[in-house]
Amino acid sequence: MSQHHHSHTQQSILQTTNQPPTGYRTLQADVIVIGASLGGTLGALAAARQGLKVILTEPTDWIGGQLTSQAVPPDEHRWIEKGIGAPGTFIEFRERVREYYRLNYPLTEEALENPILNPGNGWVSRLAHEPKIALQVLEDMLAVYLNTGRIEVLYHTEPVEAVTAHDEIVSVTVRHTGDCDSRYSTLIGTYYLDGTDEGDLLELSGTEYVSGAESKSQTNEPHALDEAEPLDMQSITHVAAVDYIEGGDFTIDKPEQYEYWKAYKPSFSEYPILSWYATDANDTSKLKEFTLFPNEQGVTSLWDYRRIVDPAIWTEQLSAEVSLLNWAMNDYYAGPVTGVPLQERLPNLESARQLTLSLVYWLQTEAPRLDGGKGYPGIRLRGDILGTEDGLAKSPYIRESRRIKGMYTINEHDVSKELRGEQGIKRYEDSVGIGSYSLDLHPTVKTHRTFYIPNYPFEIPLGSLIPVRVKNLLPACKNISMTQIAGGCYRLHPVEWNIGEAAGYLAAYAIANELTPQEVYASSEHVSRYQELLTHRGVQLHWPEEVEKEVLQPPQS
Repeated sequence: MSQHHHSHTQQSILQTTNQPPTGYRTLQADVIVIGASLGGTLGALAAARQGLKVILTEPTDWIGGQLTSQAVPPDEHRWIEKGIGAPGTFIEFRERVREYYRLNYPLTEEALENPILNPGNGWVSRLAHEPKIALQVLEDMLAVYLNTGRIEVLYHTEPVEAVTAHDEIVSVTVRHTGDCDSRYSTLIGTYYLDGTDEGDLLELSGTEYVSGAESKSQTNEPHALDEAEPLDMQSITHVAAVDYIEGGDFTIDKPEQYEYWKAYKPSFSEYPILSWYATDANDTSKLKEFTLFPNEQGVTSLWDYRRIVDPAIWTEQLSAEVSLLNWAMNDYYAGPVTGVPLQERLPNLESARQLTLSLVYWLQTEAPRLDGGKGYPGIRLRGDILGTEDGLAKSPYIRESRRIKGMYTINEHDVSKELRGEQGIKRYEDSVGIGSYSLDLHPTVKTHRTFYIPNYPFEIPLGSLIPVRVKNLLPACKNISMTQIAGGCYRLHPVEWNIGEAAGYLAAYAIANELTPQEVYASSEHVSRYQELLTHRGVQLHWPEEVEKEVLQPPQS
């Protein structure tokens, strides 16, 4: 007897009628990847490289999630330029981005010869670059599979229903929101990867999951809440791209919610959100002063933080500098967007957009300048950089997802430098990849907690990818089995990339060996054979000894 699972936020299209809707079609593939986030995209690529037919869905018209439609330059760690601490394909991606600039942009001799070229010279990343270039490179990496039909991408497509039976997904129905003949398609596959940023397929398929904040009694983590709060998720940010034209006036119409945001004061600050004071990342109990541009006064400038175009390294003057607004001032923590009804979700998504537009308007009209004046009217929204008309990213940057209940749950004890102490990096026999990033939680929407806990580099245990019950669904994004606090460090680009790739190869391994992921996980022989496949495909499973030794060194005073 098959059961239907419906998201409570989306009424099933099949509930109102027994007849399939018009323009209804069925598509089949070995692997169905719902959501072309960075992890979803890599899950599709990995499965295709193993000879499988893949259908990949994407709500926008850009694959690549964080790197592209959400406009977040890659956040990495200090070993990345040595080619350590990320899958080989991610290292290759970085080199291809640099090569793209060398081949196609009028770079100076010095820039051309710089092996660690940083196209935007932003300081958030050693590789701050335009989202369009990330998109181009990802499409190039998938090109042979896209052009031969092994990967089919359905753009402007979102999941609306999953049908399940006997602990398996039978099919997923998707709605096409763009212009096309069929309004709906039913996708049938052997495996389903959830590559959505919010774990949408977990909800639709009735897969056991956790969301928001766990309690101390559940996880025993020092930073957990006393009581679980499933809607207390991290803030989202709707990124914008801007340039600055000295003497210009590009002031936008005053945003509808501007007065609200101008008066909005976070519970952890004595200043309004639209001010130059924000939480200091190195000590979240303190506030730090920022300003817009680099200056002699020693005030930290935000302009070059996420600068993605730096014409100073070009021989032709074709553009002004372009920077991305993804700052403390447009972190939206006034309400949740995941796991709430549409009548709550949609206004919160709109308010996140309004907050970013309000930040732009504030910068143009009221932001205090170091010279005593106010406002920078020369700030101009650059939608062309993000493929949009309004200058905002196609999708908001979502930091936190629903997370599967898995065979192993990663928690604060596994990654916190303080808690692990002299034990150093935690090793897992079943590791499927590695990464490093602080346990960085942006203000959450209910309690407004925020932390920045120093980490040890970490591994990704296979157990965190294996659902406790459902046999043919795998998490491919920020939706592996981990606590909210651990999720603060497993959510960044190289790690999400690695998770997606590991999920794609796991689906392929399971299909080739006629096993479920649970059966692979239960057999040390299969785990090591699957790990051999990962290693063969360039995935690093453990941190090298030199890094282990380095992180245990006392800091140089």
